[in-house]
Amino acid sequence: METMLLAGIGMLGVALLLIVLEAFVPSGGIIGVVATICAIVGVVILWRVSTIWGVSGLLVTAVLGPMCFAYALKIMPHTAFGKQLLGPGSEEIAEIGREQRQAQRERRLALLDQEGVALTDLRPVGTIEVNGEQHEAAAEGGLIDRGSPVRVTDISGLEIRVRAI
Repeated sequence: METMLLAGIGMLGVALLLIVLEAFVPSGGIIGVVATICAIVGVVILWRVSTIWGVSGLLVTAVLGPMCFAYALKIMPHTAFGKQLLGPGSEEIAEIGREQRQAQRERRLALLDQEGVALTDLRPVGTIEVNGEQHEAAAEGGLIDRGSPVRVTDISGLEIRVRAI
């Protein structure tokens, strides 16, 4: 009798472990089916031991099974496999965006007082080239013809202001 009790409890334990494993291993539901079969076999064995053990095993399966699966899904994004499967989290994406905006802001600020050339007529907005990079810019104090040398005088947000040299 004690051997059957241990076998029933062991089958329930295996079922719970397989339910957690199902969240981490993409098996197309095969591991979930095996976990369900183990749980059913474990409950049947416990019913054969006694009614109290059978009801207890059924309750454990009905309560702990979904709880284990929910917990596995909750911790999965924080595991190496979950990060690989799901990609970066929202905080990581936001941090990458902040870093990119900061780098862009620093590149724009580095243009201040740099000299370049107008690639198009600035009437008053056009394209300039500074340090080999093209930028959209607005002319200060009049129109600037294409090919004229320019100096970056102000950077305000996304706007670059230039003057003819």
